[in-house]
Amino acid sequence: MHTDINVSELTEFFKVFSDETRLKILDSLLNGDKCVSEIAEEVNMSSSCVSHQLKILRTLNLVKCSKSGQNVNYSISDEHIRIILEYGIEHISER
Repeated sequence: MHTDINVSELTEFFKVFSDETRLKILDSLLNGDKCVSEIAEEVNMSSSCVSHQLKILRTLNLVKCSKSGQNVNYSISDEHIRIILEYGIEHISER
């Protein structure tokens, strides 16, 4: 493993992907920016549950938010996250 990498941080990063709720939210955001209520409806969860998970995803820099008036929209933070998710989906689909 690379000597300059923090293994603890990498472990925490990959733990995020082991949670079904967070993966559903991230998958929802692969299709574009959404507000909490849109995500909640798409993943069939309460807005408060989605908000809690989004806070975790924001803290770990997997999603970002932008304000438009009183609306807050969430999106995948960068192309790295999109690639990790898409490669994971592709890998599973190979079976």
